[in-house]
Amino acid sequence: MSPDTRLPPLSALRAFEATVRHGSVSRAARELHLTDGAVSRAVRELEGDLGFDLFQRSSRAVVPTPTAQVLAEDVAGALDRLRAALARARRTAGPGRPLVLSCEPTLLIRWLIPRLAQLQAAVGGERELRLVSAGGVVHFERDGIDLAIRRNDFALADDVVAEPFVHEYIGPVCRPDVAATLGPQQGAALQGVLLHTATRPGAWESWAALAGTPLQPTRAIRFEHFYQSLQAAVAGAGVAIGPLALVADDLASGVLCAPRGFVADGSCYQLMAPRAAVDDGDAFNTVLAWLRAACEGLVPPPPPPVEKRPRSPKRRA
Repeated sequence: MSPDTRLPPLSALRAFEATVRHGSVSRAARELHLTDGAVSRAVRELEGDLGFDLFQRSSRAVVPTPTAQVLAEDVAGALDRLRAALARARRTAGPGRPLVLSCEPTLLIRWLIPRLAQLQAAVGGERELRLVSAGGVVHFERDGIDLAIRRNDFALADDVVAEPFVHEYIGPVCRPDVAATLGPQQGAALQGVLLHTATRPGAWESWAALAGTPLQPTRAIRFEHFYQSLQAAVAGAGVAIGPLALVADDLASGVLCAPRGFVADGSCYQLMAPRAAVDDGDAFNTVLAWLRAACEGLVPPPPPPVEKRPRSPKRRA
């Protein structure tokens, strides 16, 4: 094979394309789950293979050359075609191929995994169901994902189908013994230790605005992930914002209670898939039907009644 037709390593092409697209080695490394050094070495390897530089380097930035800009566009198109070809091969590999379902981490841990046996039965026991914990935008072809469950809080690509299966309701949740710290009654200011999470930083403010309830926290505790704040509520550390789907099992068992009830926040969970995958097979419809049936009874319980305080007897003059 002549040097002009020899292909460089795919890893080097991916590192190069991502660096040009992001204009940053660090951002390319984060996308590819590599170190900055590994991306830089891969780009250097590609330059060595081609015999010329692809970037103008300084201490502050890497700037692609005009040749590199054109090459990066061609490489991006080739990678997209390769991903599409691999996705088609996966879809036509037969019933023995695993069905890969990506789900937001907290919903996966607190709701889907406890129902995994039922979902596997709906999919069919002869086909392996493989779960992936992830959130945000889904790269179906790049990451080998067949189906994904996400909240409808980001824009979808034109070739992605999304069908809602449950509406989102949110409300304060805590252990019953902690409920007494929240204030005297429904409608009064919410007190107590409030548990926050970095993945939904505005959750408390959103609930307060929707419920028309002021917040008067005695203290705040912050967590990196949403499921951590809910687990802290189970442990009695304070009061968390609980989306109904994520706390339904704990409410049913009595581990948690919802002393102020729930309000709809206008969002929903949805099942997503590439349009071609929906057209080619029935896995999407099978999983969607199961999700809707499993969530059919997932409606917010009525808020607890407002306690009426006895009136003080009037004093006679």
